[in-house]
Amino acid sequence: MATVAQNNNNPFKTGVLLLAAVSVILLGVLLWIWIDRNALIDDLTLEKDQLTQQMVNLQEDYAQLSSNNDSLNVQLDRERMKVEELIDRVKKTEATNRAKIRQYEQELGTLRAIMKHYIVQIDSLNTLNTALRKDAAAARKEAQKAKREYEQLSKTTDEYAKQIEIGSVLKGRAVQLVAINGSNKETDRSSRVAKLRTCLHLVENSIAERGLRKIYIRVKGPDGILMTGDQQQIFEMAGEQMIYSASREVDYQGSEVEVCIYFESVTGYVKGVYTVDVFTSGGKLGSADLLLR
Repeated sequence: MATVAQNNNNPFKTGVLLLAAVSVILLGVLLWIWIDRNALIDDLTLEKDQLTQQMVNLQEDYAQLSSNNDSLNVQLDRERMKVEELIDRVKKTEATNRAKIRQYEQELGTLRAIMKHYIVQIDSLNTLNTALRKDAAAARKEAQKAKREYEQLSKTTDEYAKQIEIGSVLKGRAVQLVAINGSNKETDRSSRVAKLRTCLHLVENSIAERGLRKIYIRVKGPDGILMTGDQQQIFEMAGEQMIYSASREVDYQGSEVEVCIYFESVTGYVKGVYTVDVFTSGGKLGSADLLLR
């Protein structure tokens, strides 16, 4: 009887054991799945964090880019906003959304490529600006050199012009003042004087102006008063108007020529020293004295 009861319990025990074994296996499988899932989530979270950090690095790289080109700076600002928006989207996306994460990775790659393009552009602009600055500096240096040369040339030209102007002034020599009587003979007696004669030589000058030149004399008596004819006659020298006693026009052609000018006083002559100064409109030619007894 006992043997029969024992045999009847064996199938039950076997089923319990079988069920327990299956439960253990299922528990193990579930545990493995849970561990694997958590590991996968950790990997995806790490991948998301790394992607976010890469975007932050890219944002910092963009922040360091700058140029002197306003249009390029506007484009850089637009790309910086794109990076900022992408970082914000990544932070709001679940790490388990692998499709979105892959999309963001592609966008990151595009933004990196764009940044490299801008770096090349900025380097080219900087190189060009450096070259332009060098060219501008060289041009300024050359302009300063040309200015100095021009100023020196102008100074030299002015000096030459002044020398030519000085050299071209008509000059006189051997000025003489004599008194003559009615017979055109020289005399030193005041009572016999009819006229005063002033003679001088116009010096040879190859660069002086050719043509008619007017020579003026100013005769002063012993009292120092300028002697004139019936009417006062005026000429201009160096912007100053002067009264003269007599004048004569001479055709000067650069060669030395003798000129004589006569003056006849309407009031007669007295004893004493007479002085004559000879002028042209360009300057004084000389002076001479005469003593009458």
